Amino acid sequence: MEGTMHTEASQGLRDFTDAARRAADGRDAAAPAGISPRIVVAGAVGSIVEYFDFGVYGYVAVLLASQFFSPGDATSALLNTLAAFAIAFVMRPIGGLVFSHFGDRFGRKNALAATVLLMSAASGLIGILPTYAAIGVAASALLVLARCMQGIAAGGELGGAIAFVAEHSPANRRGLFCSTTQTGALAGVLLASILVATLNQVLSKEAMASWGWRVPFIAAIPIGLFGLWIRSRLTEAKAFKTIAESHEVESAPVVELFHSHRKPLLQSIGLSMLLFAMYYVAYVYVTIHLQRVVHVDPHWVFWGTTLTLAVSVLCMPMFGLLSDLVGRKVVFIGSSVVAALVSVPCFILMNHGGLTALAMQGVLGLIESALMGVAFSTMAEMFPTRVRYTGIALGFNIGAVVAGGSAPYICTWLVATTGSPIAPAWFLVGTAIITLLTTFTMKETAGTALRS
Repeated sequence: MEGTMHTEASQGLRDFTDAARRAADGRDAAAPAGISPRIVVAGAVGSIVEYFDFGVYGYVAVLLASQFFSPGDATSALLNTLAAFAIAFVMRPIGGLVFSHFGDRFGRKNALAATVLLMSAASGLIGILPTYAAIGVAASALLVLARCMQGIAAGGELGGAIAFVAEHSPANRRGLFCSTTQTGALAGVLLASILVATLNQVLSKEAMASWGWRVPFIAAIPIGLFGLWIRSRLTEAKAFKTIAESHEVESAPVVELFHSHRKPLLQSIGLSMLLFAMYYVAYVYVTIHLQRVVHVDPHWVFWGTTLTLAVSVLCMPMFGLLSDLVGRKVVFIGSSVVAALVSVPCFILMNHGGLTALAMQGVLGLIESALMGVAFSTMAEMFPTRVRYTGIALGFNIGAVVAGGSAPYICTWLVATTGSPIAPAWFLVGTAIITLLTTFTMKETAGTALRS
């Protein structure tokens, strides 16, 4: 048995490595597992753009607070900045409904091209906005508008990318290849972290506050144009072509979703709770917490986050492959139990500062990597082709609203209100329990054919 699992794992690693190598070489030959490397790259590139933009916002949140809100109260300005961060998540379900409607009716390709274009435009807008000192409260309003645009684009992005990659993937490697979509997400945050850390390293605090924070937002424009070029060359999966040619496409996918697929919709929301909470605590809130509460030097914070992201990016496909070998439920249950048990100790040790704090961030990042590695193949397997884009987008984005965008705000508020630096850990424990209970209601779907 161990030899068989070792052989399977080795083959899966070769599949993923070969796909990445061929994509880098620009070739369009099918990978050994039967998926074109272009599909892998196209699925990941939108997530790179989306999470690069979201990551940048979180990493420069303290600077944005001083640039776009009244400087009278630093805590109030930061909370307003985090509220603007959260409002993008309120818009995500709207974006998910709009883009998934067209994606389930007319195909994934054009919807995915539109999402990456809108996200890049919104991020570029933030990079050129006048500040509060220049135009007063209008600057705050324009920042919120740009965040709403980002939220709408993000809401339509991931559901379509997951559906697209899943429909091109073989059943025995779906966990591996769907995980690459979210590997792109962490790669985007990693790029953001590297860029922000580098800017903090080479620029003075004054230069960073004056104009340096604009650079990452403007850099999103060429990244987005590259993503648009990649996605313009895609073809639809056979699964979608089949229902389109047989005239079985749903005219109102969201109506069909609520009529016939309420249970998997609720399950996808439950599975998203810990995933989003852990992501935005580990990679966004902790960077704020270490600077404002633990008083760790910002240079150490940004490079520690960068290292955590790098390890998580490398591990995520392995967790996806693991879910192909042992099942989706095993990975979900293990991740949820570990999160519930270690979150409080992690925050206790984190508040000691130094390398211990950065190591604890790494522990949270590994849990998040496991959740991302398994979540999206699971969600793709829950819904039939005619509502797959809509089901993933709506369930995932409702989870984002409840536990994702609000996470930095909730954690900052908890510390300010309770005076306890470990209070954010209980937020993670609560979401871990929700995801764990949700997992027990699921059927195992690893290795099964997608529902048609």
